[in-house]
Amino acid sequence: MVAPGRNVVGPDNEVMDLGGQWVAIEADEDLRRSFPRPDFDDGAWQPVRVPGHWQAEPAFATSDGPLLYRRRFEMAPLAEAERAWLVMDGIFYQSDVWLDGSYLGDTEGYFFSHSFDVTLAVNARSEHLLAIEVGCERRARGATTRSLLGAFASSAGIDPARNPGGIWAPVRAQRSGPVRISSLRAICTEAGPQRAVLDFFAMLDSSGPLTAMLRTRVSGLSGEAPCAVMDKRQPLAEGPNRVRWQVEVLEPRLWWPVGLGDQVLHDIDVEIEVDGGRSDGKVLRTGLRQVRMHNFVWAVNGERLFLKGANLLPTRPDPAYASPGEVAADVALARDAGLNLLRAHSHVARPEVYEAADRLGVLIWQDMPLQGTFKGARSQAVRQAAAAVDLLAHHPSIVVWCGHNEPFSTISPRRRAATGAAPPGRTGLAAGTALRWAAGQVLPSWNKTVLDHSVRRTLEKADPSRPAVAHSGRLPHPAWGTDSHLYFGWRHGGLRDLSRAAALWPAAVRFVSELGAQAVPGTASFMRPERWPDLDWDHLVEHHCLEKEIFDQRVPPAQYPTFEMWREATQAYQADLVRAQVEALRRLRSGPVGGFAVFCLSDAQPAVSAAVLDHDRRPKAAYGALQAACAPVLVVAQWPAASYASSSDLVLEVHVVNDLGQALAGAKVEATLRWPGGGRRWQFGGEVGGRDCTFVGRLKAALPSLARLPAPPGGAGAVASWPLVLELELRWAGGTELVRNRYESSITAGGESPLRGRGAMARGE
Repeated sequence: MVAPGRNVVGPDNEVMDLGGQWVAIEADEDLRRSFPRPDFDDGAWQPVRVPGHWQAEPAFATSDGPLLYRRRFEMAPLAEAERAWLVMDGIFYQSDVWLDGSYLGDTEGYFFSHSFDVTLAVNARSEHLLAIEVGCERRARGATTRSLLGAFASSAGIDPARNPGGIWAPVRAQRSGPVRISSLRAICTEAGPQRAVLDFFAMLDSSGPLTAMLRTRVSGLSGEAPCAVMDKRQPLAEGPNRVRWQVEVLEPRLWWPVGLGDQVLHDIDVEIEVDGGRSDGKVLRTGLRQVRMHNFVWAVNGERLFLKGANLLPTRPDPAYASPGEVAADVALARDAGLNLLRAHSHVARPEVYEAADRLGVLIWQDMPLQGTFKGARSQAVRQAAAAVDLLAHHPSIVVWCGHNEPFSTISPRRRAATGAAPPGRTGLAAGTALRWAAGQVLPSWNKTVLDHSVRRTLEKADPSRPAVAHSGRLPHPAWGTDSHLYFGWRHGGLRDLSRAAALWPAAVRFVSELGAQAVPGTASFMRPERWPDLDWDHLVEHHCLEKEIFDQRVPPAQYPTFEMWREATQAYQADLVRAQVEALRRLRSGPVGGFAVFCLSDAQPAVSAAVLDHDRRPKAAYGALQAACAPVLVVAQWPAASYASSSDLVLEVHVVNDLGQALAGAKVEATLRWPGGGRRWQFGGEVGGRDCTFVGRLKAALPSLARLPAPPGGAGAVASWPLVLELELRWAGGTELVRNRYESSITAGGESPLRGRGAMARGE
């Protein structure tokens, strides 16, 4: 008889889910010695959910662990030659595992499965006790650590006080035959019109020396016959066996990113047979395509493309509680914004992200979960890099591996305020802080020189089909580029300084993998807006990501009488910055820029952040600005100055950016400049190249003198400022769309005013 609440695996069932209600308690030395015993009394322990995170349980809401977990279950005896396995798909972050009082081993790493052979234990008895000690070290912001938690420990979008510790993914008991596929890696190393090649690497665990039949089938998703089949007799020794093989697909249907072609996917079925019976098998879904990168300019299947992207944070700070639908929805929101790239920022995401990216043609920049500085983590980082390739390499959407994000110490806003260092706004950092920051960027260190290059070499060896970069966010060498994090207009410089940096130091904008500014979200009840202006600023800084000292420079709260007015101003500033800088980078697509990734797409929690979608996926104004700036066809001018003096000359260049595969024949651009009582109009014509940025012309206009302008709007005593508007329109032969763009500035009596240039974009029929 089966006891209530227990699951049983019978001979006809291969997998038993061990999720549901467990019991747990905080660890101490006495409990550690006794809790693995099956006869230990856990009646006073607290119930917890698995999968889950312990801080979601009321009894452990403030705990940093470690926690001791226990779960009883029953399992029917194994058939002859069968083997049993305990598989844990995800544990934050380290664990020690016992079954029936016997120690199985330890685990480290949150994003991949850990398994143990439990055949002897299952054959010895039918009732079992699973005991696991789980630890997750919460990292202090800016501190050195050895735990690879990435965005879950040191992200700009997650409360650093949160601890993701727990058994966050399914736990199961699983049967196999004499041979089990412990891991399977599939990589498309070649893809062209005539043939594609899939490289396979598997770890096969055998109960003894034998010969197995290894069967591989590559099929389409429409029920058609397999497009490639390979059977191979494979001799195996007892224990783990590394096996490599290739499968060739003739005249393949290729997978393409969005905008370049269809997203054709194939199922790969790998099966192990022993003595004519199925021993184990795995199914992967993949696409056939080839990726190349040179100087951060990507080509897929030989077609060069400009990457328009955003950084992607975890869907929620506690990944166990995000539904598959909401995880996949973020990829669709990125595609709806006109993006073709997501950077999995400092974390390995849930499987639904990669599956959705494969279906929708959105490319993935895959970070390892390393951010900040580490100590003593080299062997673990190398091991987890190889595990990431095993887990993800079959996804065609992944186009680059990145070893380490910002491999240097950062200064938290609270620490910066406590030490009196100036915030990184218009005035820059305090001299000592700036020197330490520059030294951390430029000088060699164990993290940058040893750790990161070890991780990169591992990624390159495990997956030769894709590029791998050692780290992200380090200043580039003056002569060659890497990816850069350029927060002009927020943490340093001004909104227009990105364009100036591109002119002075082209390598700095080879690929801008972070840019943006914070804005207050539409869903802001967590800020207690009814207390305006006396918000709990310290709490918002510490737990909701707000960078108060930068807001005090860019969009000062003290200047706004209501919370709603300040929120609107922050969103307008963020939208202007995102649009201006994305437009600038798209104008430079032919050289030297290969793409960009704004920071970031969406919030994981209630936050005041640089995300363009808040934690409820309610769009900020910057989402619409990003969507407009990423339109396939775009007519743009240089971003105008905030204001121009009367009687001065205005000079702006106009370009058309075309991401379509075909040229725009018979293109006509009309530019109209207006000010009160006058204006200028220009017309240009010609052909716009496909997947190119085409220079249209230069607008030159002498702005009116004060004598030719009417009285300032607002009457006597008003600031002497007049609106200045530039409107652009693009048409082309055979095109059904009218592409528009609009820029707003002002004319002043005496030079630059505090007003900033504004813009708006539209597409019409």
